[in-house]
Amino acid sequence: QVPLVESGGGSVQAGESLKLSCVPTEDAPSTPCMGWFRQVPGKEREEIALTTPYSSTKYADSVDGRFTASRDNTKNILYLQMNNLKPEDTAMYYCAAHSHLRYCYSGASYNIWGQGTQVTVSS
Repeated sequence: QVPLVESGGGSVQAGESLKLSCVPTEDAPSTPCMGWFRQVPGKEREEIALTTPYSSTKYADSVDGRFTASRDNTKNILYLQMNNLKPEDTAMYYCAAHSHLRYCYSGASYNIWGQGTQVTVSS
């Protein structure tokens, strides 16, 4: 079973908004570090928001000011509010996590993944 389940993707017009959610399954390990990544076929995966349990977030320059990651720590749910979407935001969006706090801002170390949710933005 996939430990993280993303939802909220879809097809929108440029300038519109979407909100993604990431919910750990009952069997998922502890995930204090949680983040959002995206990938376009043929390109490297891009980390776009890495969060800690203490309401701090590291954003990629490409989304800073437009995307906001937030967490419901009581339920360990991660969200990504995406505003003013652009065609270049089109990608598969993945939620990922790590069990150790020291790796929260080390996206390359994340080792717990969801299956992704597709976001398509048309001009």
